[in-house]
Amino acid sequence: MMKKSDFYYDLPQELIAQHPSEQRDHSRLLVVDRVTGELQHQHFYDIVDELHEGDCLILNDTKVLPARIFGVKEETGAHVEFLLLKDKGGDNWEVIAGPGKRAKPGTRFNFENGLMRAEVLDVLEGGNRLVHFTYDGNFYEVLDQIGQMPLPPYITEKLNDQSRYQTVYSEHLGSAAAPTAGLHFTTDLLQRIREKGVAIGKVTLHVGLGTFRPVKVDDITAHTMHSEHYVLPQETADLINKTKASGGRVIAVGTTSCRTLESVATFRGKIEAAEGNTDIFIYPGYEFKCIDALITNFHLPESTLIMLVSAFCGYENTMHFYKVAVEEKYRFFSFGDACFIR
Repeated sequence: MMKKSDFYYDLPQELIAQHPSEQRDHSRLLVVDRVTGELQHQHFYDIVDELHEGDCLILNDTKVLPARIFGVKEETGAHVEFLLLKDKGGDNWEVIAGPGKRAKPGTRFNFENGLMRAEVLDVLEGGNRLVHFTYDGNFYEVLDQIGQMPLPPYITEKLNDQSRYQTVYSEHLGSAAAPTAGLHFTTDLLQRIREKGVAIGKVTLHVGLGTFRPVKVDDITAHTMHSEHYVLPQETADLINKTKASGGRVIAVGTTSCRTLESVATFRGKIEAAEGNTDIFIYPGYEFKCIDALITNFHLPESTLIMLVSAFCGYENTMHFYKVAVEEKYRFFSFGDACFIR
């Protein structure tokens, strides 16, 4: 049995990146050979040299909602913060409200001097609120004006440029967190990759806040994963199957792209166009059915994401290269450096 504590590593606080690198593709890149365990220290723009003609790169084109909004209670002027989680239709949203005691059913709130108003309809199981919003115009345009990016709890500094928590290819709104492996790509870098003969395909997986939810049970197999919505388009399914047939590699950009592809391959038995919800939990012992390589950031100790990386790269390899990354002072988590596991 693998225990949660098996995935612990010691991380000095100062290695948790509080802001993005000056230029997206100037982050560091640790290249890991999962067969030999060999490590190479590069920069992200060197990723072009690691890709071969005939490979395909699969990106997650989800877009992060500026889902944190700050308002006041209409009766008292007391401050409140909402974190939008899920669109329930008809301008109703599931939100996390803080402090919760101010958000009882029937309570009304005002955001940005009335640009948006909200009424709490219900308290849901687990303490989240069902809220009805009123506003003029388009909901997402108003949200763009008043909302802030829902940065993970370990980032305590303010993000000056909100676009740095979006990938340059983000398209479909719906994520509560960024697919952070993709943050390193620039439009120019993607063009250089295409020019090398590497095809680029897209999937959409809307990242939920559950991605930050800690594993609380010691026996990791007893952990319940959160569910996330994904779309694998026909065009991408065709590209993956063509790449496989001609001997190229399928390279997932991020654990979110990886989970999308592996979910479809596992639950449908092949790669085909698909849409649905997945709560796939990948940990050592899982047999990968689609991806051949993985680009990802450095993940939290004891998280489901480091477990996924261990499943792909091998447990000993993973714990070793994390130890090296700490010694070499790589930057960790969402705004941190990346690794390419081949």
